[in-house]
Parts: sequence; structure tokens; C-alpha cells
Amino acid sequence: MAPKTSSAAVARIAYLSSSAVVSVLPASSAPSSFAATYSALQSSTSTAARPLVESSHARADPAENLARHAATAAADEAEQPIVSLTAPADPIFLTRLIPHAAALRSAPAVLHVAVEQGGDLADVLALRSSGLAVLFSATLAEAHDHALIASKLAKKTRSGVLHVFEEAEGELAELTENELREYLVAERAIPKANGNGVNGAAAEDVPELAKAFDRVALATVLVARRPQRPFTYAGPTSPDNLLITFGSASAALLAHAPSTANTGVLAVHLYRPFVPSRLLDLVPASVKKVAVLEQVSKKITRFAPLFLDVVSAFAAAEGREAPVFVSGVLGAVDEASAPKAVQAVLANLAAAEPQHGQVVGELSSAAKASLDVHVPKHEGAYTKLLEEIFGDRLAVVNSPSLVPTEGPEATTPEFAFGSTLAAFERREAAVAAVSELVSAQGATSNELHDALAKWLIGRDDAKTGGKLGAVLLELLEKEKPAHSAAARILENRDTLAPQSRWIIGSDAWSYDVGFSGLHHVVSSGKNVNVLVIDSLPYSQREAQDPAKRKKDVGLYAMNHGDVYVASVAVYASYTQVLHALIEADKFQGPSVVIAYLPYTSEASPALEILKETKTAVDSGYWPLYRWDPSQKKDEDVFKLDSERIKADLREFLDRQNHLSNLVRAQPELAPALVGSEGHGLKAAQKRKAKEAFDALLGALDGPPLLVLFASDGGNAEKVAKRVAARAKTRGLAARLLAMDDFPFEDLKLEKHVAFITSTAGQGEPPQNARETFKTIAAELAKPEAGALLADVNYTVFGMGDSHYWPRPEDAHYYNKPSKDLDARLEHLGASRMADLGLGDDQDPDGAETGYKAWEPKLWKALGVDNVEITEKEPEPITNEHIKIASNYLRGTIADGLKDTSTGALAESDGQLTKFHGIYQQDDRDIREERKAQGLEPAYSFMVRIRMPGGVCDGKQWLAIDRIADEHGNSTFKITTRQTFQFHGVVKKHLKPTIQDINKVALDTIAACGDVNRNVLCSANPQLSQVHAEVYDFAKRLSEHLLPKTSAYREIWLDGKQVAGEAVKDFEPLYGKYYLPRLRLRNHSKFKMAVAVPPHNDVDIFTNDVGFIAIVDEKTGKLDGFNVSIGGGMGVTHSNKKTYPRLADVIGFIKPDEALNVAEKIMTVQRDYGNRANRKNARLKYTIDNLTLPVFVDHVEKRLGYKLAPAKPFKFDSSIDQYGWKQGHDGKWHFTTFIENGRVQDEPGMPYKTGLREVARIHKGKFRLTANQHLIVADVAPEDLDAIKAVLEKYKLDNLAHSGLRLSSSACVAFPTCGLAMAESERYLPLLVGKVEKIMEDAGLRNDQIVMRMTGCPNGCARPWVAEIAFVGRAPGTYMMMLGGGFHGERLSKPYRESVTEPEIIEILTPMIKAYALERLEGEHFGDFVIRKGWISATDKGANFYINAYPSPAPIAAA
Repeated sequence: MAPKTSSAAVARIAYLSSSAVVSVLPASSAPSSFAATYSALQSSTSTAARPLVESSHARADPAENLARHAATAAADEAEQPIVSLTAPADPIFLTRLIPHAAALRSAPAVLHVAVEQGGDLADVLALRSSGLAVLFSATLAEAHDHALIASKLAKKTRSGVLHVFEEAEGELAELTENELREYLVAERAIPKANGNGVNGAAAEDVPELAKAFDRVALATVLVARRPQRPFTYAGPTSPDNLLITFGSASAALLAHAPSTANTGVLAVHLYRPFVPSRLLDLVPASVKKVAVLEQVSKKITRFAPLFLDVVSAFAAAEGREAPVFVSGVLGAVDEASAPKAVQAVLANLAAAEPQHGQVVGELSSAAKASLDVHVPKHEGAYTKLLEEIFGDRLAVVNSPSLVPTEGPEATTPEFAFGSTLAAFERREAAVAAVSELVSAQGATSNELHDALAKWLIGRDDAKTGGKLGAVLLELLEKEKPAHSAAARILENRDTLAPQSRWIIGSDAWSYDVGFSGLHHVVSSGKNVNVLVIDSLPYSQREAQDPAKRKKDVGLYAMNHGDVYVASVAVYASYTQVLHALIEADKFQGPSVVIAYLPYTSEASPALEILKETKTAVDSGYWPLYRWDPSQKKDEDVFKLDSERIKADLREFLDRQNHLSNLVRAQPELAPALVGSEGHGLKAAQKRKAKEAFDALLGALDGPPLLVLFASDGGNAEKVAKRVAARAKTRGLAARLLAMDDFPFEDLKLEKHVAFITSTAGQGEPPQNARETFKTIAAELAKPEAGALLADVNYTVFGMGDSHYWPRPEDAHYYNKPSKDLDARLEHLGASRMADLGLGDDQDPDGAETGYKAWEPKLWKALGVDNVEITEKEPEPITNEHIKIASNYLRGTIADGLKDTSTGALAESDGQLTKFHGIYQQDDRDIREERKAQGLEPAYSFMVRIRMPGGVCDGKQWLAIDRIADEHGNSTFKITTRQTFQFHGVVKKHLKPTIQDINKVALDTIAACGDVNRNVLCSANPQLSQVHAEVYDFAKRLSEHLLPKTSAYREIWLDGKQVAGEAVKDFEPLYGKYYLPRLRLRNHSKFKMAVAVPPHNDVDIFTNDVGFIAIVDEKTGKLDGFNVSIGGGMGVTHSNKKTYPRLADVIGFIKPDEALNVAEKIMTVQRDYGNRANRKNARLKYTIDNLTLPVFVDHVEKRLGYKLAPAKPFKFDSSIDQYGWKQGHDGKWHFTTFIENGRVQDEPGMPYKTGLREVARIHKGKFRLTANQHLIVADVAPEDLDAIKAVLEKYKLDNLAHSGLRLSSSACVAFPTCGLAMAESERYLPLLVGKVEKIMEDAGLRNDQIVMRMTGCPNGCARPWVAEIAFVGRAPGTYMMMLGGGFHGERLSKPYRESVTEPEIIEILTPMIKAYALERLEGEHFGDFVIRKGWISATDKGANFYINAYPSPAPIAAA
């Protein structure tokens, strides 16, 4: 005997007995429980059977594949093969089986369906009338034996069998392959049933299929040595009570039955064919009460199927008194719980009025959900929207709340439509009665007559109809008119208020739409709104006919002509969903809104749903549109709300001429509708290959060398370019391509190939090599793989970081792509011409150490190691070259904006646009999908506004809101630099975006780039006169340090270009090179901030230059500033030459000296900053390289005087002060919490809409904080109530968050930031939620701990000064730091080099508990972990890595 699972036993029998097996994959991403068995059998050399095993997704209609194979098997009369299907009990899959049931009934097919323990059998039993034999197995032995019976029964009768089994584990003796084959074909001498039939039933009462079961069951007894019966009875011979069971609990209840004195148990194994006489023969005549317990929780009718079968059997029996029947729901019951379960059933049977629906045993979570009838968690996003929009008018006609009064069928769309029609009839009766009463002379008073007339006129008005109805009813009840029409009105009183009626449908209305309930709604012409929710994730779709997809419900409805149709996705465009729902409600007629909500289970995270939605919308799989046939203008009928549409939708629009109208109205949409921006990958490959070939023709006569690279960050690409360049100087004909740009099928034609690759993510290949790696893996599986690259000589150089994966179990991820590639090329027959080279970031010279050892081996292998190189190697193009050649930041940006063949700008222009406040990005969520479709990345741009001090007015806020909707992704971000930035701005919208920003007296110049960035200032200048002064200084500082080039005005604002050579731009502060930066992907950021103690809300010490306001204690006015220099956050992972640094205070200056001091500090950096090493170009490194005294001396020499000694100051907080505060001038200011600065509308949190409403009435200012929150400032006392009302209405006054959440901050990271290595903004709120639970358990809910997260080490959210911080290293993996100062006065220190979420929770749980119990009075968490010795304090940036990553020590609370 060997340990087995039911799925493994069943899969083995299906494999060995069938000519073809269809293995159905789960709808979720979970692995199939059958797959491992099939894989093992296929690879086994001892197994003779070799059936076709075909995998098919549960959503791809695998029954169609089974029917096709079954038809082939049925036609083979010689071999008489059978076919099998193995599948999980997926409801959609089982529903799709129904149309194929007729064909499978008369075909040799076995359907093995696995049900989870205690799972709902309702969907399986929907096939009970299909004509298939139906067997149920509750144990491992039953699953094995019934699988044998099902296979032999299908083979002998040439008919279909459905075998349903529950997962179980145990030991099992199985037939050998030969024994199983003999069993299937043997025609053994099986005793015929006696004259009274099996189990005493008359032979003529037994269907032929049941007789065949008897014969096969007896044959199975001979090989399995276990009894095989359609029913099994256990218990006393004359019991009063009987439990008839159908489900997993049958085995435990049968085992317990002999110990009961007055109760028997009868278990059903063969459910179809159901032979009533056999059942009755087993029921003792003494039975007075019967409980029918079946594993069915989702019921369409009041009673479940077996209960109806049993009652019908007794009703048809002549001369037998029917007992009392009770129905129950059966769950999982084991032998230990069986006595308790039986007692509960008997107690119910003994009651005066036994209750139907008693639950016996433990139901699975899915079965519980079916029994409870609830709205799935994620679908609440749409139901909340309906509630918010329509309020009291909303009527969800098939709401689960109706189940207690109407029964389970009330939730079905068909029932809902019927009840809706009945409601319409009642309303029409009310209208008729009101009309009749109005017309009756003298029947009412004048007041009531007016109320009746007004209701008739305004009864359908959403705003007034309900109020008019209430007035009418009040007067009717008061006057009580004698007219009969008055009574009819009161009978239908609930119909007087206008309702927005919605039926929420799901999969039932997604297939065969012409004959479903949807057809009746569409053709009814009634004002009914239908919301159909599609939950199939894009990544799990299967290649099948688009007409079977749920969204084609929209096309079906649009073809009807008089139906409002919208296709929406709440995770793609919240605003579009609002528009669609409101328009559907207003439309007088049927409305169908198809809503996309891709999730696999209730546990699916919102982030996963967001990514699936974005991919589906961007690819055109799920287009966003609205179709309103009531519009008078043709061009207004169809509104496209996304960039792309599918072919079938395009064909419909072409037929209706609406696509042409749409393109005429919006010409810029033409490319998106007709095709897609970007180049197909195949075309790009051909073009690049041709370019490489042309270059080859002009090369020298040396041997050819193909250099293929894989690079995400650009480092491996640079090494590859160096190899190619050096190869050419040695006389080699070198070509250079990204791996995925070279057709793999041509690789076998190459003689010498050098592969250079970096390492991405969890030891994965970079993006531009993943197709190559997949192709290589596929080739390795082919029999002829060993000779594929027999003529190819190769070498591989890999780049990685040996410290990136500090845990021993993760060490194999180091340089994994290069190691895998090297080994796999050898397996494909290629010859290694030089050993694998590995570059390690931890070596003294980084990857250069390994490269210097590898490169000579390459030249030696190619025979050019002795070639003397006299020609100087060309200098690599750096950012410094780009800047000086750009003509003061012009480049070719203007020409690039006109190029419609791509959504991107040239790489050099992409560097220059940063000076204009623009970053080129692409949507990394869908990068792989677009590549698979042959499209370039989904390029878009981030646009950042320059807004010193973060201040704007209501008019500017409204403009920002509108720009986000018209040009961006309908959201905007409050950044840690106190400004706004937009994401998702496509190239054709760039110029309009910049122009719209400038129209409201804002701009984007110098918001990014190697110049002074947006100047920070303590957030609320109205809290004191000093704040007003420093804000004014921040504005003047920003203007003083702006670049002077006119390129911005020329490119974006259509300004006149400087003509000829007569007048040239001049940069007196920055010069032609601007600030130092060598490489393309790193910035020499220069950041300044102004703080007003005691609040360090701008994290003053993280800035290159800081001005700390010093207030004269006597006058209360600004005395001057302490100046700090040398702060900076950017770091490179594992490169200890880079580190964060806090600024040093160098002296005191008077206010009128500040602009000149800032200028001189910046010019010293300009002249002494490191232009030779991009990683050390920031001011912090210049100071440490020169030393602080030397740098200050340079500044003072340029000033012409010495700085005064610094004056005392104190900071006590770095977080925002939430809630209402009153300023010195009597005005009020409210700081609201905007999580991670993302201003958007979400279900239940319509913050963007709310702030828009505030901006419309607010007469003061909006002030952004450096912690990404917002102050509604300068509210006059007389306007206070109005502002408070709007804030309350849109939940913007909700500050009931935990102290941890209020103190958290995150950068954007995925999906748009090109530097991100891990999630940040989208993940931190989820992590905070989990850490909040630890805090609450420790009694620290309101305690503030500064927690920050970034997706990369550049530090935009300033994690290096947080008390707890996480910096992305790879997807789901972060560097963890502890010990930062609560006031922003101390750097944190690395605690763990690489952690995942479970490790984070494991680390923080004991720390937080200990903090709750052992902290000193007023001690902050960062100070506490240092005092406890869990981490060392970082006294200065250069010591950041000293004592980092301490060894784990036990942490326990005292």
C-alpha cells in the first residue's frame, strides 16, 4: 500500500483506461490536483499507456474538447476506447457542460469531478437530468472503486458517466496497469440478478443502465475486494428514525449507525439512475421520521434535489404510509463528530415543528457563501457606487436581503426581472388611479387635487418625485376620499417614489444571450437597468471565440438598437463608471452596464485586480465605452473612454457608421482605433537585423562576432557596447543587439556569440531577454535539442550582486540568468569558447573586476588577443554631452513631439525633458503583455509642477483636477516636494498639458533635472507672521535659481525662437553643463527647503541646502536663518560608496543674505561636484570629499565674508498636524489625510470629487505638505460651516486613522516609475493595515511611528530618516531599516538586507509588543530600538553601513 489522494487515484485510472484525457485547470492560478499524476505517468518508462493528455482552462469550455474526443472514440467500434475528463468542481465549467450533456450521454466518456471537503454539490447535481449515470464517492477507497466502475460502465454501455468525488487521503492498494486493462475488457461470468432484481426490486422496475451498473459493480467486487452498492444501509432493523445521506459525511454516519438504538442511516452512492423501488426496499417499515441530508447549500428551489426524489418515491409507493420528511444541508462530518451530528438531527426531528434547512457538519467556505447568499466582497465596489449615486432611490431588485422573505430564488436575475415587471404594473396602476382621482369632480380638496396633479407631472423626477409622493400620501391619509381610486393609490403607495431599479447579473446572463433573461430585459422596452459583472481575470482568459465572452453581452444589446449600453471598469476609470451609471438611470428604456472586476476569490488583493484591469483595458480586451441611442447627434451616440477597442466592436461601429463619426469628431483617436501606436516586434526585429547586416557589410575582414545583451537598468547594455566597440578595433565584424531583438531561429547560423546579461527580480532575466529564455527552455524539451546549436561558439558574462540575496537559501539567485544561459546553451550543443564570467557589485571595482578577467579570454578565443590597439577608444556618451549639445535644453524635443509613429521621445530628449518637469515612463504592469502582442511599451509621461512652498488657490486646484481628467489618468499626486504631478499623460497630450498648467500661472520648468528643484517650505504660512515671511522667501529663492533658457517657452508655449547667432541663451548660474551628472539614469538633484521650528515637516536635513528660520524672541519676527548643507537621500543598493546623509548646520545669516548664500553654495557644487562618477555627483559627496570646512571656506570666499555662528533651535516633530488650527489672523486651516498623496475617487472615498467641491467654494488657499497631505487654508470664520459640510459629506474630515497610518509615506514606484524595483504606493497601505493590528493588540493604536517605503534606493519618500523604513530590492522584497529619528534628526540604519512581508511581520511583532511594555516616558520607537541594542545609531552618513545588518537576537517583551 502507498499513500494516495483521491485525485491521484482517479487521475491514474483515467490515464490508464482512456485514449484521451482532458485535464481541466482551475479557474484560479492554483495548480491542478491531477497534473502531478499525469506528469509522472507521462515521464514513466514503466507505463505502457500513452493517451493524449490535453490541458484546458476551466473558462475555456473544456467540455467541447471532451465531446470532440468522445465522438472519435464512439466511432471506433473495434477498440471501443473511452475518453476521460478530470476537473475541479468549478460552477462556470459545470454550467457550460449542460449544452454538451446530450452528446456525452451517448458517448463513452467519463467525467471525474473533484469537490472540496464539505463543498457544495448543487452545481454538479444540475446535471442530474442529463441522462448521465451519476456516482458519488466520499472516501479514498470509494473514489478509486467508483473510478473503476465509471470507466468500465462507459466502456461496456458506450454511454457517459459522471463521477463526483471528495478529496481524501490515505493508503490504498491499486491495480497494476495490466490488471486494470484486464478488468476493463474482461467478460467474466457475472451472476445475473435474481428474479426479484437487485436489492429485491422487481426486474422490470430497474432501468437498463442500473442493471449494467449491477454487473459492473459485481465485477469490481472481484478485483477490489470491497462491496459496491447503489445504496448502503446501516443501523437497527426496526428504527423509528432514518437519515438518508448524500455527501462526504455518509461514511462517518454509516460507521456510527450500529451504535444507535433507534436510528438508521441510508447512504446514496449511485444517484442516477435513481431507482425508487431499491431505495424503498432498504427503508425499514418501522420508520416514522426521515431526515434527507444532502450536500447542497445553493438551492434554486426551496428543496434540494434528493429530498424531492425521496418524497416522490414514497408518494408513488402503494400501500405504504409516508413518514414525516425534513430536509437538511450536509457538511463534513468525521467519526469523532458523528454522534453529535446525529443527536442534532434527532433533536430537530423530535421538535413539534421540525425545521427544514438544518446544517449538519462543517461546510466549506464556498458552501457557506452559497447558503448565506451574500454579495462577494469585491463586487461591493459597484454596489457602493450605486448606493452613493442613487441613495434612497436605489432598488437592487435581486438583493440578497430579499432571501428571508422571498427565498433563495429572489437573487436570480430572472426572478428579479419578473418582480420588476410586476412593480411596473403596480406603478402604472397607481398612475391610473391618480389620473382617475384628479379627473373626478369634487372628489378631493383643492390642496389634494394640486398634490395629485403635481405628482403626475413630476413623478419621474429623481429629485422631486419622492417628495411629491410623500406630500400626496400625507394628504390622502388625512382626507380619506371616498373615491375607489384613493384606495388603489394607497395599495400601491410604495411605488409613488421614483426608483432606480437595478438587476445585478453574473455568469448566468453571459452565455447564450439570445435565450437568456437578458434577452427578455432588452426586448421588454422597460426602464430596467442591468449590471453584469465579469470576474474573469485577463491573465486567465483562454483562446476561444470572442462571442462567448461576457462583454459581448454589450454588443448583443447594442445591436438591439434602443438599449443604453456601457462597458466600464472601476479600477480603470472611476469617473467613467459614475457617468455610465447616471446615464443608464436617466435613459428611458433598458440599460445594460457591463462591469469588469477580475478576481479569482474573495482573498484576491486589490492590487492584483488593478493590474488585471489595466492590462485588459490597455490591450482592448475590455474597452471602456458608452452607447446612448437617445442622443440626437450621431457623433454623441458612441463615446469611447479608453484608447483601444476590439475588432468585433469596431465592426459593429463600422456598420453603424459611428466609428467614422467618432474619428471625424476626434481625429487624434484614429491611430488608436484603427491599429495601435508603436512598432510590431517582428517588424522591429527585421529592421534592426537589417541595420546590423548593413553595418556588417562595411566592417573589417575579421571573424564575425554577435554581441547579445539583456539589460533593464542599462549597465549590461553599456558593457555589451564596450565589447562590440573593442571587437571592431581588433578587426572583428561585430554586431550588437538586445537578445529579444535577434530572431532565435537564426542563432544556429552564427559562429561566435557573446552574451552579456544582468540579473533582474528574483534571479530572473531582464525584460528584453525573457522571450529568448522562454524559447531556449522550449527548445530544450525537444528530442533533437542537443544538436541545435552545434556550430555555435559562445561565451557568457553575467552581472549581479552576491549580497543582494543574503539568506543562504537564496544564494542561487546571484547571477542566475547568466549561469542558466551558460548551461542551457551547452545543452543545446553550443561550444563554450570562454568560461562563464561573473561580475559582482561587491568586488572592489564592482562588475569591472570580473569583466577584466573575462574579456581577455574572449579575445584569445577569437585569436585577436595579440592585436595592438593604437586607436583611442571612443568616449561613452554621457549626460554631460547631451546637455552641452542640447542648445540649452532644446535638443530635438519639438521634432519628437510631432512623431506619431511612437509614443516615446528619443532617449537624449528624454533626459532633457526632465529639466522641463517631464519624465518619460511606461506602464510596467502591462509591459510583458504588450510585448507579447508585438507592441512597444505603453509609453506615457509624468508631468511635475513647480510650485514653491506648495501653495495654490481654488482656480488652480480646479485646473489641476481638470487636467488630470483630460490629459492624465484621472488622478494626480501630491509629492514629497510639495507639488503636484500627473501620470499617464501620452505624448500627444504633453503640450496641451503644459499649456493648460501655464494658463493658471503655474509652470513645470526645473521641477526635475540637474537644477534646483521645487523649494520646500513649512506648510502653513498663516500660523504665524514668520511662516508668511519664509513662504515669500521660498518663492523668491525658487525664482532666483531658475534656469534662464528660453527653450521652455519656445517648445511648450509656442514662443518665438532666438534667431540666428545674433542672440544666444546664457545660463549665468548653471553654465552649459548645468549641475554635475555623468550617466543618463541618475540625477544631480539639488534640493532646498525652509523650515520653521519646532515643526520639521519638510525634513530639512535631507535637503542639499536648508534654511532654518530663527525667530527673534522679543519681537516675534524673523531674525534670519541657520544654514544647513549636504543632505541627500539617494543610494545604490550594495554599493557602500553611496550612502544617505543628513545636512550639517554651518552658520547663521540674515534674511537679506539668504538668496546670495544659496547661489554661492550651488555654484561651488557646480564647479567642484564630481562629473566623473555619477554615483558621487551629489552635494553630500562633494562636501565629504572636500571636507566640510574646506567646502564652507569656498562658499565664504565667494561671499566675501564669514558666516555667523548658528543660533539655537529645536525640532519636536516631522509629521503633519492634522485637523483644524486657527492662525494669528483669525482664519482657520484644516489638514486632511491623503494617503500617500494620491488624489483620486475610490468606492467609499470620493476624495477627488470632494476636493473639487471644496475648491469651488473656497476663497483661501490650498497648501500641500511635504508628507503628501493637504491643508485647506485661510478659511474665514463666516465660511467655516460651509467648508466643514463639504469635508464631512465626502469623508475628508475623517482623521480616525491609526497613528501609524497618519505617519506613513510612500513614493509612486510601480507601475510608472522606471527605477522602481518593488511596489510602494500601492503596497504600503496594505502593509500598514497588517502592522496596525500588531499595534492595536499592543494598545498602541494612536501612537505615531514614522514608517516609510520606496520602490528603489533613490529615496523620494525619505525612508532613510524614518523610524521604520523599507526600500525595494525586487518585487515583494525590501531592505529594512530601523532607528531613524522621529524629528528627522537622525538617519536610520540597515537592519535586514532583504525581507518579505511574512518576515516583516515576524520581526515587528515582538519589537512593537516590547515597545508597548518597556518604553520610557516620551520615548519614540526609533530611540527605543537603539536603547535596546537591536540597532546602532547612525551618527553620520559615512557611517551608515557600520554595524548594519546586526545578527538576529531574541526579542521578547519583559
